[in-house]
Amino acid sequence: MYAIWLENENLYIRDDLPVPVRLPHEALIRVLRAGICNTDLELMRGYYPFSGVIGHEFVGLVEEGPDELIGQHVVGEINAVCGRCTNCLQHRRTHCTNRTVLGIQNRDGAFAEFMTLPLENLHSVPATLSLDAATFTEPLAAAIQIQSQTKIDKHDCVMVLGAGKLGQLIARSLVLTGCDLHVFDRNHSKLSLLSNRGINTGDVDTIPQGVFDVAVECTGSPNGFDIARRSLRSRGSLVMKSTYASDLTLDVSDLVVDEITLIGSRCGPFDLALDMLINKQIEVEDLIHARFPLSDGLDALEFAKQSGILKVLFDV
Repeated sequence: MYAIWLENENLYIRDDLPVPVRLPHEALIRVLRAGICNTDLELMRGYYPFSGVIGHEFVGLVEEGPDELIGQHVVGEINAVCGRCTNCLQHRRTHCTNRTVLGIQNRDGAFAEFMTLPLENLHSVPATLSLDAATFTEPLAAAIQIQSQTKIDKHDCVMVLGAGKLGQLIARSLVLTGCDLHVFDRNHSKLSLLSNRGINTGDVDTIPQGVFDVAVECTGSPNGFDIARRSLRSRGSLVMKSTYASDLTLDVSDLVVDEITLIGSRCGPFDLALDMLINKQIEVEDLIHARFPLSDGLDALEFAKQSGILKVLFDV
């Protein structure tokens, strides 16, 4: 089968991989759409020493599994867990100490014609939701995870730094809380997608210091972290919503004196994300900038690296 293979930070198009064999608790899925995420690009830069098929945002068709699932469109949570460790037993399943992570850690991913996932990870996609929109389930779930980690309402002044793929989804979900929301980026075309929806936007150079209750850092850069930190009032919360391939240098004393809360934020609730997409609370299809066949995967990933590019999809 065709797949995009990462090894030693180099990408290859493989056409010699066997169709994966599912385990009894898994389904075999034919991938129909897959989306390129910043984490995929960070893996190429050495964020995590993964070798195998990359990709974790997908919608597919169940080819093998329980009778009631065969032929259904599904999306899937990316953490495959053991169910036995302390984290699993204490309802921290995304932090399972024995987990594999789709296309990121010890599990081949979605940039392939076929893939496998545990049945418990799968969520059925209704026919009323387009395949393109369903592909956004995983990143939207990550975006709304913020609201399960820190309470945000109409009384809060919130900034999002970075209007890229994930920043767009975070902004579109946070605005539903009624908070005083401001999104900053240097790319005005990205910002226009939000300002056209009535969201306050501005250039990074205009960010005020010491005024926000919550800052969400989506750039994944050390400079972005510093800018987000300086924007916070005392006892504010800084949500780190990016993977960092490089190291950060922190002024810990500054964080202590101002009593800043640091929140790492990763995977989120698929069921809620799917409901929001189905009910059109969040619109996503304007974020699609290009689509490629899987056989042009190397070109697609190079295209996705360019400044100003949002979501790139594979039609598998």
